[in-house]
Amino acid sequence: MTGESASRIALDVACHLNVLVPDLAAGTLRAALDAIAAAGYARVVLPPLDAEATDAAALRAAFIDHGLRPITIAGQAPGADVSSADADERAAGAAALRASVDLTIALGSDQMNGVPYGLFGHPSGPTSRAAFERAAHEVGMVADYAHERGVTMTFEVLNRYETSAVNTAAQALEFVAASGSAHLRIHLDTFHMAVEESHMAAAVLLALPALSYLELGQSGRGPLVEGSVDVENIIRTALDAGYTGRWGVEAFSRPVLSEGAADMLAIWRSPYDRGAELAADAMRLIERAARRHPPEPDRPAAAARTEEDLALRRNE
Repeated sequence: MTGESASRIALDVACHLNVLVPDLAAGTLRAALDAIAAAGYARVVLPPLDAEATDAAALRAAFIDHGLRPITIAGQAPGADVSSADADERAAGAAALRASVDLTIALGSDQMNGVPYGLFGHPSGPTSRAAFERAAHEVGMVADYAHERGVTMTFEVLNRYETSAVNTAAQALEFVAASGSAHLRIHLDTFHMAVEESHMAAAVLLALPALSYLELGQSGRGPLVEGSVDVENIIRTALDAGYTGRWGVEAFSRPVLSEGAADMLAIWRSPYDRGAELAADAMRLIERAARRHPPEPDRPAAAARTEEDLALRRNE
């Protein structure tokens, strides 16, 4: 067995569908799935879907045909928000999340990502402790609902421009604790971490006990080799620490996305033109980093320094 094939078996990696195409339109979906599967990915992350308008059986068949498992994304909407002080709005938000779990199952998936704790978008102010705890309680119950049905529920930690609720790994652990669920898991994204975390490697180590999805995204939303994030170092740090969860690749370019999605995500530029090529290059980078694990001889001292720094931060 070659090093390349071994690393593909060892790491469970997903590619976001929007790296390649704007939606699940039949005319482009199969070509995108072909490219994702050919690059060595095990899974594909789907954009948010309307359960009532989705032909789950047809999509499930397409994923099976390509040897891919989907990962869904769940969120909230005005009037259906688990962080709301209004009981009816909270109930509607929780119901929407449970419906997303049900759709996840219908699509043949065992993982649901997303932003389940409140509205996505530029926040108008800080999230109150009461709203944080309301959201955590409701999300925790949905995580238990999902677990009972074979689905792992994660929540993504976002930067300050997209939420004021959960911006750091430390806050994510607080959210898990407040949820009361033993099944709610954390989703870290290096794009957001580059904005919020003073020490990205330390943040990964801190979240590790509850981390199930580590997404790799560059500072400029383009190719993983072009930006301020040392992606290979993050991969090696996580592997060195014993991370065995799933990985993701995410990149966005305005011509690839729908106009509405591009505006919502503040994607104003075109950091890449060929999504299939970006996805393949990203997988090669991940495999290269995995082949360099265990670390080189000078790595243990660096890892020890990271642990020491993390301990100091915990005591601050």
